[in-house]
Amino acid sequence: MSVESVKLNLPVSISRDHIQGPDNAPVTLVEYGDYECPYCGQAYPIIKKVQDNLGGNLRFVFRNFPLTQVHPHAQKAAEAAEEAGAQNKFWDMHDSLYEHQQALEDKDLEKYAGIIGLNLDRFNDNIKNHVHVSRIREDFLSGIQSGVNGTPSFYINEIRYDGSWDLDSLIQILTSIINNG
Repeated sequence: MSVESVKLNLPVSISRDHIQGPDNAPVTLVEYGDYECPYCGQAYPIIKKVQDNLGGNLRFVFRNFPLTQVHPHAQKAAEAAEEAGAQNKFWDMHDSLYEHQQALEDKDLEKYAGIIGLNLDRFNDNIKNHVHVSRIREDFLSGIQSGVNGTPSFYINEIRYDGSWDLDSLIQILTSIINNG
């Protein structure tokens, strides 16, 4: 595999991406994830701990990569997250979806939307009309073009990270990059 194929194809952009952390953080961690993927569910609390540990030294970006052939609720969950994002509540929905990963039916998504304070009429209309499908497809295609072949897939400062994503390993690699600039 060439070096080019392991680089992030679509650079992180504050105008399109869902980002937590400062724009000038020395490390950017991008995750391509699927809300129904059990491995992404395992990675979710680890990423939260990494964010807590590294604070302002880390910028975290989430992109959708729903594996619809094996996870029948992944696409609709991604649409729910994107609609929440359109209502300035992406991270609230993102957290709700991972914290309730075993409950991703339409009624569950609507319940989470209500809990986080979304406009439910707008939420239901936009989910029914698949308003955010093109955005999710753009994330997915950028993942394919960046060499994503499963979830979760991580990129550190635009280079695919193929190492272990347990807490100690992630903190070690990210801290090393921070310290070595």
